[in-house]
Amino acid sequence: MPSDSCWPSPGVWTAFNQSLGGKLVATIPIASSCHDDSFGPFDPLKCSELRSAWFLPETHLDTSSAPHFTNNSCNPFLPRSASCSLGNYISYAVNASDATDFRKTIEFVRDHDIRLTIRNTGHDYNGKATGAGAVAIWTHHMKSMQTLDYRSTTFTGKAIKMGAGVQTEEAYRYAHTLFGLLVVGAFSPTVGIVGGYTQGGGHGPLASRFGLAADQALEWEVVTASGEHVTASPSHNSDLYWALSGGGGGTYAAVVSLTVKAYPELKTSAANLTFSKTETTHDGFWRAVRMFQESLPDLVDMGAYASFFLTNDTFSVAPIQGPGVGKIQLQQALSATLSCLDRENILYNFSIAESPLFYDSHRSFDVPVNASQLQIGGRLIPRLLVQNNNSALIQAQKAIVDSGIGAVISGVCVNVSIADSAINSVNPVWRTALFDAVIGTPYSYTNDSSNILLADMTTNTFLPLLADLTPNGGAYINEADFQQPDFQTVLYGVHYRALKAIKMKYDPRGIFYGVTAVGSEDWFEDATHGGRLCRIS
Repeated sequence: MPSDSCWPSPGVWTAFNQSLGGKLVATIPIASSCHDDSFGPFDPLKCSELRSAWFLPETHLDTSSAPHFTNNSCNPFLPRSASCSLGNYISYAVNASDATDFRKTIEFVRDHDIRLTIRNTGHDYNGKATGAGAVAIWTHHMKSMQTLDYRSTTFTGKAIKMGAGVQTEEAYRYAHTLFGLLVVGAFSPTVGIVGGYTQGGGHGPLASRFGLAADQALEWEVVTASGEHVTASPSHNSDLYWALSGGGGGTYAAVVSLTVKAYPELKTSAANLTFSKTETTHDGFWRAVRMFQESLPDLVDMGAYASFFLTNDTFSVAPIQGPGVGKIQLQQALSATLSCLDRENILYNFSIAESPLFYDSHRSFDVPVNASQLQIGGRLIPRLLVQNNNSALIQAQKAIVDSGIGAVISGVCVNVSIADSAINSVNPVWRTALFDAVIGTPYSYTNDSSNILLADMTTNTFLPLLADLTPNGGAYINEADFQQPDFQTVLYGVHYRALKAIKMKYDPRGIFYGVTAVGSEDWFEDATHGGRLCRIS
């Protein structure tokens, strides 16, 4: 930690920076202008501009430190007199360009016993991209992309190799504009593809058609904890390939690039649907939600994807997207829900359109998502639950959103059974899931006590309602509760023991750490000593 006598001297940091060609970035908290602090004077104009833009993803994409899980180290919404320090921010970031930068960074933190993190965009709900006293490998500017005619024992066809900093919109645009191709990516255009998204599984609008992002991985270019620069594929370092493809991000090695399958463009239909309840339509509202959920198996089986958002009085699906699905077919799949709304005399807004290409539909319907003002926890909802006991699921959903504390539920609806579950370490529970249910509770930038109370409510009250309905079930690594009990089983399922063995083989010292990551049970963050990461003896 920076306060320790063994922390590297300024001269050592200077030498490290010189060895990197000047790529070492000392962290200055992005909100330092909102406080009187050692980083500079209070600037009311800059602070006001930052506050107004804080929830836009672009505000955080080009900063080297992540905004989540910083524990009020430098909070723009607290008074000018509030403390602004590094706290739980990283101390330094290496603006990496290639595998050599990765290797030098890993060797430096290993030699000096400093915590390491890895960050691209900071789309991270569990605090894996930050850490007190850490040095980060910052991959955001590694934007290289290359189209390949790929040939291996497991796949022959078009593929795209992309650097660790490539984001979804960049990959979509590159594949479409230059080659008329598709790659599997996220709904949000700003999400990075190569990092925790694909390494943790990765759902999105093409998942029902082609599988999860992890199912697309052909080979990984990585630097291991020992500093080796290697390739992992089904035929070379196959155990590492298996672990990287779904076993969680930033855990087994630092990824330099990823090569994924590419597909020909497809016509795509998409729709949006929103309706609300009134005093006279309370029961009808829930009957319509129930009907929508009962229609999901047919919807996702045709290759469509849906993303819904449920509050105590509103239900919206934006979008429902069907790659390779025509407008008439998509409308028919939604007809039962629309008819139910008509019968219940519930007003609704509905739009539907067909585009000749997925990319056009994506640009029209997949809108950027702002930085979340929610803290979350999730559970994968199996198809059989909706088919056999949807009424119990509806009762659990009602209990959550009607709890009076502003809780909401989002759902990403897919069918990813198409993929061979043996090829990677994705939690097998995904293969029978109908949707990923994510509970959100309000996050306050000025009331930590409320945040703690509501986070505990998600862990101890809300998620158990879904867990009781899904015995032996699981959750999506990237949208799970950071306090998830028995995370080894819930997030990784039957793969955990094998993943832990691979972790110990390639990273026996635990260089790569993240909250709820494989092997994280061997460590704890000591809040009484500034968040120091300590090994459990």
